Amino acid sequence: MALRVAVVGATGNVGQEMLNILEERLFPSDEVFAVASRKSIGRTVSYGDRELKCHDIEQFDFSTVDLCFMSAGGSVALEWAPKIALQDCIVIDNSSAFRMDPLVPLVVPEVNADAVMGYDEKNIIANPNCSTAQLVVALKPIHDKVGIERVVVSTYQSTSGAGREAMDELWNQTKGIYVNQEAEPREFTKQIAFNVIPQIDDFMEDGRTKEEWKMEVETKKILDEDIELVATCVRVPTFVGHAEAVHLELAGALTEQECRSLLRESPGIMVVDKRESDEENYVTPIECVGEWATFISRIRVDKTVEHGIAFWCVSDNLRKGAALNAVQIAEELLNRGVLKPEKTLVPPPADA
Repeated sequence: MALRVAVVGATGNVGQEMLNILEERLFPSDEVFAVASRKSIGRTVSYGDRELKCHDIEQFDFSTVDLCFMSAGGSVALEWAPKIALQDCIVIDNSSAFRMDPLVPLVVPEVNADAVMGYDEKNIIANPNCSTAQLVVALKPIHDKVGIERVVVSTYQSTSGAGREAMDELWNQTKGIYVNQEAEPREFTKQIAFNVIPQIDDFMEDGRTKEEWKMEVETKKILDEDIELVATCVRVPTFVGHAEAVHLELAGALTEQECRSLLRESPGIMVVDKRESDEENYVTPIECVGEWATFISRIRVDKTVEHGIAFWCVSDNLRKGAALNAVQIAEELLNRGVLKPEKTLVPPPADA
């Protein structure tokens, strides 16, 4: 069983990671096509041991593919995802464009896999925000066991979440500071090298940033509308890997050991939680790079509330926060018999 797949935004960080993961997980693809804007025509991207030349999104015939991964930003998704979906091609979109659309499922397979079957309303499935994805994977087993009433989360988000130019800014500022160059912000509101910035996305009228708002509303849509959540989202000077300090108010009692055992048995989670002073006592962002799991460390009771649990959560934001989650959604569609390779009636465009 094999499929024809297009990756829109293939030249970006997440698009390249999607190609990597499709190859790593042996996704059954007869053909994979790299698609980007016209300015990327002629560029090549890696797919396993192959090089794919980029196709122009304006000219590509999406009726020849079964599945389209989109990672090209909200404005491109708003314009192109509905057009592609009308060509009998299922779209899995990584942007924020459709996340809160009531007719578009917002899916993290470890949490709400059944929601993928709502794809047929618009032929589009939304991928959540990177910081939300790893959070709800950790929350799901605890919520199922005792119920979660309130979440207080502070995020420490890497520059890759803001794109390749943002990563370049961290690199250039860091080098420049060592030779007494002024660190001029371009992608960020303030200097990012040797600094932290308590703003991700624009501010809203109530003082939250859009990133903080996204974590609240997406957690409610994916997991439970009754969960209250407050977030403080911070950009930190790392390249890849988001970390979160999470404090939970639970509906019932849960001991530290019960929480640790529960998370160890849950899909998509790796618990690394020792209190000895050695290299395996907790996971930091640099150690999660390239990994598929969401890592949980520093599990402990929060004694400031009646039923409180706190923990540290780390994940590769380009993987579980974006590309891996999208591929897992596709695998769920495949397992449920939604994706059928026999749909394609005409040959795909030549990879020229």
